[in-house]
Amino acid sequence: MVQAKTVKRRHEGSGFKRLPKGPNGGIELLLIQTVDKLGKQGDVVEVRAGYANNYLLPQGLATILTEHHKRMVDKHREKLEQLEVARIKSLKDMANHISNLSATIEANANDEGHLYGSVGAIEIIGELKKHDVHLLPDQIRLEGVLKELGLYTVKVKLHKDVETDLKVWVVPSVAEEDQ
Repeated sequence: MVQAKTVKRRHEGSGFKRLPKGPNGGIELLLIQTVDKLGKQGDVVEVRAGYANNYLLPQGLATILTEHHKRMVDKHREKLEQLEVARIKSLKDMANHISNLSATIEANANDEGHLYGSVGAIEIIGELKKHDVHLLPDQIRLEGVLKELGLYTVKVKLHKDVETDLKVWVVPSVAEEDQ
């Protein structure tokens, strides 16, 4: 007589909990951090079980969707929004300060006013540092380098919502005028 084997289930009695299923059969999770091509922080997403168990949960990028976790993420999101509002306000103040400035850059030029070199974002940033304004080169929006003497209006983009104009004077260098 052949005796039947009892098959013990893998997770039976081990305290293992199944992850909540979504309407499409995937696992429903709450994103703790923004994940590219999946969603932003606080979004409820539905992913395959392997992606959830092997990547999102162990990396701390997502958690099981519960009301407690959702409240925690909402609180954190509110705090981040308040910080962003304060940051934008300070950037607007900085933009107002920049719009009241003008940068004067000395450059070598010929008699017709054509520069021997050119003036770019680096030179403008160097001049702004003298006024305690610190910017990055990609925040200065030039429509090409400046190759002639004169007055230019240059766009300065501090944030996607904060932009201002800066007046830039390109003048002949002092050593040149003495000749």
